[in-house]
Amino acid sequence: MIRLYHGSNQRVVVPDLLHSKPYKDFGRDFYLSADKAQAEDMAAQKVSQTQEGTAVVSEFLFDETLMSSKSLKVLSFADYCEEWAQFVLANRNKDGHHPVHDYDIVYGPIADDGVTYQLRRYEGGLISLTRLVEELKYAKGITAPYYFCEYQDCRER
Repeated sequence: MIRLYHGSNQRVVVPDLLHSKPYKDFGRDFYLSADKAQAEDMAAQKVSQTQEGTAVVSEFLFDETLMSSKSLKVLSFADYCEEWAQFVLANRNKDGHHPVHDYDIVYGPIADDGVTYQLRRYEGGLISLTRLVEELKYAKGITAPYYFCEYQDCRER
């Protein structure tokens, strides 16, 4: 079991997919990180954006052996790459068909906060896909969130 964290403006006991925002890096669903500091930053950002609640980090336990389970469809990106960037582009495309994929769990690096600006530059032909990958790297180093679709086998600690 590993500890995973979710930052929000309220305590989360059970992942609630109905309140998830669309058009995120890996799609619309519930994100968890093994990096508690990242979850704390996300919680503070959520409070700042909504001007509601207080910054709260909810902690969950997850059986990581499920990442290799044959009963789950898992996509994993070990590092930033062009395939990862194209996946993020597809999920963030508001004009495209959603959901983009049918994975139960997606694991990989997060994009930096300038995602929308960089995606527009790429789509406008101002930068190459290779340059987009470099521009989207998270400034604080690689931190990889776990994205949970309709399948949720994590429980509050």
